[in-house]
Amino acid sequence: MRRRPGVSAVRGLAVPGATAPGAGPKPRLNRDVIVLGVIAFFVMVGFGVVVPVLPVYVQSFGVGNLEVGAVVSAFALMRFVFSPACGRLIDWAGERTVLAVGIGIVALSSGLVGAADSYLQLLLLRGAGGIGSAMFSVSAMTLLLRTAEPGRRARAIGFYQGGFLIGGMAGPAIGSLLATISLTAPFFFYAGTLTVAGLVGLFLLRSGGRGSALAGADASAERTPFRNVLRDERFRAACLANFAQGWTSLGVRTTLIPLFVVVVLGGTSSWTGIALAAAAVAQALALAPAARFVDTVGRKPAIIGAFAVAGLAIVAISFAPNIWVLGALLCVYGVAAAFMGTAPAAAVGDAAGARGGRPVSVFSMCADAGAIVGPLVAGLLVDTFSFSAGFAVGAVFLLLAAAYALRMPSERRV
Repeated sequence: MRRRPGVSAVRGLAVPGATAPGAGPKPRLNRDVIVLGVIAFFVMVGFGVVVPVLPVYVQSFGVGNLEVGAVVSAFALMRFVFSPACGRLIDWAGERTVLAVGIGIVALSSGLVGAADSYLQLLLLRGAGGIGSAMFSVSAMTLLLRTAEPGRRARAIGFYQGGFLIGGMAGPAIGSLLATISLTAPFFFYAGTLTVAGLVGLFLLRSGGRGSALAGADASAERTPFRNVLRDERFRAACLANFAQGWTSLGVRTTLIPLFVVVVLGGTSSWTGIALAAAAVAQALALAPAARFVDTVGRKPAIIGAFAVAGLAIVAISFAPNIWVLGALLCVYGVAAAFMGTAPAAAVGDAAGARGGRPVSVFSMCADAGAIVGPLVAGLLVDTFSFSAGFAVGAVFLLLAAAYALRMPSERRV
């Protein structure tokens, strides 16, 4: 296979971003990529702020765990339903406008959640937030992939995801402090950070207007037929893994752990924020080594090992006797999450090639599907049986993802 300078080959697929030995310093990221990373930071800071208090706040309306799960699922459901329309909106108005409007919808709905008078209002407002979230996430990723040159696309995506991760580290700690003021304060703070993110996108992004050319796309790349991608075990394993992540992230981590801390361990929402912040730090520290492992050792061993460890950690969390053990187990899960966030996505890229828009959309929707069903089932299991049952089902999907990854073809990394 003929290779271009600065591009490595892995199983016959070009992997942009690799630099030949002795090459000069890497070019800087373009302005739009940096702006998108800043936007991601502000979005995730706000989201992280509401994570520790959302389930407890919903329960303050006098509802059970099933209704708590429904509020979390409503957000993911509307993301899932509205995602197909986002492409048409981007064609009509451009990525920058859709991104800013989407963030504005989430900001407005989040502020109104803090002022909600009933559970029904809360449920509808969170659903509206899901529509805005779909608009933001689809337009941001479309703009990121379009503006980043193919040879630096991986680095650009890493910077963008780094903004989310750093924001996720800061958010829960801030949320735990705001929760000591009131349960509604985090939602107003979230609305404020989203407003800043939307204004940054609207005024600082240089591309993404209506009629922008697809300058960053690699027009020479071959498109792998979608039916071929569906038959690829790498793609199937990645989709199951993403479904398990969506289920566990929202069904267990976001929905059950805050309730577990308050109901079982007798703690407060601030305890939850501290524990989740520690897990985010562990994930951040493991991110660079995890990425190197995935690229040098392979996607298959990373998925098998990380999802197996995560599944066992989730089971152990349900038996945690105190906040210290819970925090330690969440840190173990955080380290595994560093691998889980990189290996499945890399496997999709291997299977779909450089122009795999439709496979990437399906991959993303698998996580949304898990996020829709997971909180409902987890809440129902806690109401009907116990917290252990709710945690166990999430662990089952993680372990199934690890087991299915055994079917992936062996890799020879270059």
